[in-house]
Amino acid sequence: MILGTAFLLAFAGGLAGLYSFRSGLVTETGIRERLRRLRIGVSAMAIVAWATVITGTWIVYPWYREATPDSPRSILLADPSTETWHTFGMEWKEHIAWTSPMLATAAAFLVLYYGAGLVANRTLRMLTIVLFVGGFVTAGIAGLLGALITKAAPVA
Repeated sequence: MILGTAFLLAFAGGLAGLYSFRSGLVTETGIRERLRRLRIGVSAMAIVAWATVITGTWIVYPWYREATPDSPRSILLADPSTETWHTFGMEWKEHIAWTSPMLATAAAFLVLYYGAGLVANRTLRMLTIVLFVGGFVTAGIAGLLGALITKAAPVA
């Protein structure tokens, strides 16, 4: 919950910063402060995204996959009506969710590298926004699937 809250806050701040980083809205005097906040927002989202997938993979996931009959994985696979939660939902969480921190890191890199150049270069700014939103969407889908899987087979 803590990482999820930090992730949402960092995303909201980063997206607002990227969106407002347009030529008509940014003055020379305000660019330095806006750029500082933008760098903090996108970097925080990338860091929190990495922390989330790492803790999920090496702290939470082993409990899910225990080789006992009452493990969440065993419960889901035992019932044909919930088997899809494992085969689709956990595949997304195990593999595709790792793209979230990669996309967020790519967006953070572009902001850190190009900085104020994002104001003048609309294409680069849009690319950064697409990477940033893509990281958020993949993390959101993984979070939703995780919540549904936990509802179907709780981790004891």
